[in-house]
Amino acid sequence: MSREKPRRANLPPVQENINKLEKVISDGNSYGAQQMYKSISTRYVSAQRCAEALDLLHSGACLQLKHGEVTCGSELAVMFVDALVKGKIPCDPEIVDRIRKIYKLFPQIPVPSNFAVEDDVQELTEALGAAKTRLQSCYSFLKAAIKWSAGFGADKNGDPQLHTMLAEYIYSESPEMDMAKVSYHFVRGNNLKKFATTLVNFMSKCYPGEDDIAIARAILMYLSMGNLQDASSLMEELKKQVQAQELEFPVSDLIQFINLLLLTLEKETLPLFNALRVKYKPSIDREPAFNELVCDIAEKFYGVQRRNPFQDMFGDMLKVSDLSN
Repeated sequence: MSREKPRRANLPPVQENINKLEKVISDGNSYGAQQMYKSISTRYVSAQRCAEALDLLHSGACLQLKHGEVTCGSELAVMFVDALVKGKIPCDPEIVDRIRKIYKLFPQIPVPSNFAVEDDVQELTEALGAAKTRLQSCYSFLKAAIKWSAGFGADKNGDPQLHTMLAEYIYSESPEMDMAKVSYHFVRGNNLKKFATTLVNFMSKCYPGEDDIAIARAILMYLSMGNLQDASSLMEELKKQVQAQELEFPVSDLIQFINLLLLTLEKETLPLFNALRVKYKPSIDREPAFNELVCDIAEKFYGVQRRNPFQDMFGDMLKVSDLSN
């Protein structure tokens, strides 16, 4: 017997389902609508009607977020990205704009940092819990979008606009500030001035000794990608913004190292680069990740290959073996 070919699902035009589910949410049944969005969108994908699945999921994510249903909205947002992957949809400005529209609907409520002693501990706990939920929800969505854009777009690191969105959200919403993660996405983003503004804002409220590390990390991250132009531009923009706000720019051996490093890389002099690494080793050692970044810079600008510790160990073993013979 010949196996029957699967029949194309008999589904109505997607706008009918969009209108129906909008009413379900308006009536206050967000959970019921969520299950319907998931099941109906899956049927559109199975029927190879990917564009309609995308329309349905985009509408659902936006509506749920508008109604304050962050968990539901982020789940549909991630499904929207999954549908992009399944449909092998290329990364283009129109799709990025649709992702941005969803992103803009995620709540942006800075975590209060000035709770008084008499304030309710439970209130603070709830505020922190809600902030973590918002952050994780948006983070999962944008990380998935970045991965999709890296696979189906021109930039192997992912679309710069998406990186900038994620950097901004992490900085504004994270209860526990992680400037390393913020900087990671900003250096792959497309808004250097916003990056500088964020760093200056961080400098105004961080603990002593964290400001120069944040600046150095940002510059070294750019340089580790071989991006001397943006590294230099960021330093100039930082100094400009600090001066405009009549603030003090950090003065330390680490900042001195960064300034000299930028000048050295412009001249492409390896001996001077190595001399700087030796002279400012205590400053570089202040942050564990800095040594790795400096090694990446040496490889990018001077072709210096990293030493493999296993090869070194194997070489030492051979030497011992030769001595014993």
